[in-house]
Amino acid sequence: MLPLYPDIEPYKTHHLDMEPLKNGACHQVYVEECGNPTGIPVVFLHGGPGSGCRPQHRRYFAPELYRIILFDQRGCGRSTPSGELENNSIHFLIKDMETIRQQLNISRWLIFGGSWGATLALLYAQQQPEQVMAMILRGVFLGREQDINWVYAEGGASKLFPEAWNELVKNLPTSEQKHPLKAYFKALTDDDESLQLSAAMTLQAWESTIVMLRDHEYEPDPTDEPGPLAHSRIQLHYALNHCFIADAPLLDNIDIIRNIPTKIIHGRYDIVCPMQQSWELHQVWPEAELNIVPMAGHAAGEPALINALVIATRELASQLS
Repeated sequence: MLPLYPDIEPYKTHHLDMEPLKNGACHQVYVEECGNPTGIPVVFLHGGPGSGCRPQHRRYFAPELYRIILFDQRGCGRSTPSGELENNSIHFLIKDMETIRQQLNISRWLIFGGSWGATLALLYAQQQPEQVMAMILRGVFLGREQDINWVYAEGGASKLFPEAWNELVKNLPTSEQKHPLKAYFKALTDDDESLQLSAAMTLQAWESTIVMLRDHEYEPDPTDEPGPLAHSRIQLHYALNHCFIADAPLLDNIDIIRNIPTKIIHGRYDIVCPMQQSWELHQVWPEAELNIVPMAGHAAGEPALINALVIATRELASQLS
């Protein structure tokens, strides 16, 4: 098994101001550059939506070969205002990517996106194919209603983890237990901060239960700090709006990107984004390489997925250089 590359720090960071909001503030997007300033440009697209980048995300790429660009999407991580939903849709994220690419004087780049990041990668490539030299897509999420419902409605992942699902919905009115997203979004945007925090922690427990293939049951650590409210708020904002791509289904526009070299990597036992989604993508795009990783779930930090992703970045570095 190949491990992640050693820890590295950014050699440059940016805070890019975007368009004004109604209150006069603006989205400010955090961007960092790591690795080799003259290397192959690669942009890392984090998942969620809403999760933000972490130091681990720098480590899938050989730092002597790649110019590694990471950014926290609108309202996420170190981008501000935290949790802001105004002007926060996939189309604004694509605009931000183009701003970053141009500001950093990058003509074309490799895109590395996992889960929601793969959704964003696919739509960006369909809109800006000339700017994409290749893609690595991990745990593909197609952003359709059935894909959202698998995670957040009764009858999908709830069948595999009925106990955890019961913990998620048991305090909701019976009428909202089969489709709890609206109730949770209402709580996450309530003026009562304790209600927001409680909703976020309950959602976090559900997501943590299903995100990783384990040989034991998930047990929350009571000493862990809860994840940022912004993550849950943004994630549900996108889910309730069908990821803002209902009018542009990703599988309908593959011809635009057919000639972009692409590696699709998916854990066989992915419960968040079942492997069926990558399989369907591969059926309409057989030119893309599909690697199904046995004994792996959804989380990019699982050893088998780290191994597959590092191999992919090595292979593409050889091809692109």
